Amino acid sequence: MKKMVIGLIATIALLLGLASFAGFPPSYLLSAPGVATGIGSKLLCSARYVSGFSEQQSFDDLVQYSGILQELTVEFDSNERTVTTSLFGLSEKTANYLPNIGCAIDYSGYSQRTSVQTQESQLSAALWPLGDTVGTADARIQELLQRLLGVDNELGLNTRALLVAHRGSVIAEAYGQGADATTPLLGWSMAKSLTSIMLANLEYRGLLDLNETPGFAQWQTDRRTQIRISDMLTMTDGLAFSEEYNPGDDATAMLFTEPSASDFVMQKAVLHEPGTHFNYSSGTANLLSRIYFERAGGYQENYDGYMESIHKPLAFQNAIFEVDASGVYMGSSYLYASARDWARIGELMLNGGVINEQRIVGEDWVAKATTPNASGNEKAYGYQWWLNRGNKELRWSDIPEDAYSAQGNRQQYLMVIPSLDLLIVRLGWTAGGYPVNERFSEIIGNL
Repeated sequence: MKKMVIGLIATIALLLGLASFAGFPPSYLLSAPGVATGIGSKLLCSARYVSGFSEQQSFDDLVQYSGILQELTVEFDSNERTVTTSLFGLSEKTANYLPNIGCAIDYSGYSQRTSVQTQESQLSAALWPLGDTVGTADARIQELLQRLLGVDNELGLNTRALLVAHRGSVIAEAYGQGADATTPLLGWSMAKSLTSIMLANLEYRGLLDLNETPGFAQWQTDRRTQIRISDMLTMTDGLAFSEEYNPGDDATAMLFTEPSASDFVMQKAVLHEPGTHFNYSSGTANLLSRIYFERAGGYQENYDGYMESIHKPLAFQNAIFEVDASGVYMGSSYLYASARDWARIGELMLNGGVINEQRIVGEDWVAKATTPNASGNEKAYGYQWWLNRGNKELRWSDIPEDAYSAQGNRQQYLMVIPSLDLLIVRLGWTAGGYPVNERFSEIIGNL
């Protein structure tokens, strides 16, 4: 026992020494084991048991984030559908899968997920977007998507899904690297755009006013009482949240070391006057999910409200929206959905808030959600949607000005182009940038 303690102390001392030598603060290395085991257990669990990728592909994807993840000891338990990871004996975490709500990291004292009665998706053979049947592909666009997917993967861009929907129909789609039309793929921050729709649905049903304050009890004694939900939707709430992705940073701590993402962010102070300064914040997105949770009325009500008002009307076929250990939707990051399901979100936007003959958001909400914000530093962002217009120059120079997009880490895109009645979905696992302007403009030029 004494030798183990001495060995552990020596390992920590070595890591801190290396951190100092490399120019990193000690907090970086002190946080690294917990972040590494958190990201490892969570992402491996979802990749394996939600997306259905092999253990090897799941691990190969994971280690692209950092070389230290190669050092994880990983145990997959296919019977229990859990993944346990450890790093040098300094940290160990387990994530577990539950049907229909996916994976989350286990934390002592947090069993809220296990009490929720979930539902299977209602699969349908109806024509998209009501079901998962698509018509005959446009031969020219289909050939183009297959070529682009091949070129992307020769370049190491790891594209797994390309889909084009035009005038209400899926006209072409291409898949690779173990994915197909039914594979739920991680959208990362594309989940934020659905979170905004969820809040708009509450407003449409008379349960929320987006211009009011969120009403958090923790915010009633300081400047945070001035923050409106609309400020949060446009990332101009002014909260001091850091979106860097290093160990010890707000974003990594929230996602991989905290049982309640929203509780973690709730403590953040105001740094800027609300409504004046854009600061991209996954923390804010999880506070928006907390608003949805509180207005819904609890754990089961949160789940049932989403299923009845969002999931079923959209006719999601292969989608799982994960909650954290506290039972609140991870509105910043963890929606897994097929390319056809992601496109359904875009179709709702193109149709002014109506899909499958059901109105989900108010008639004027889509226009508000895609209007540039009033900040002084980044106007081309709406209600959790990235806009082409709003700044001095277009975000995508060769794509129509009215385009807007849900976007996520590893270069996930759901682009909506109202003037062309067009949707383009790109899903993959890209380290670095993706030539979205070049690729999407080529697709547009071939319509």
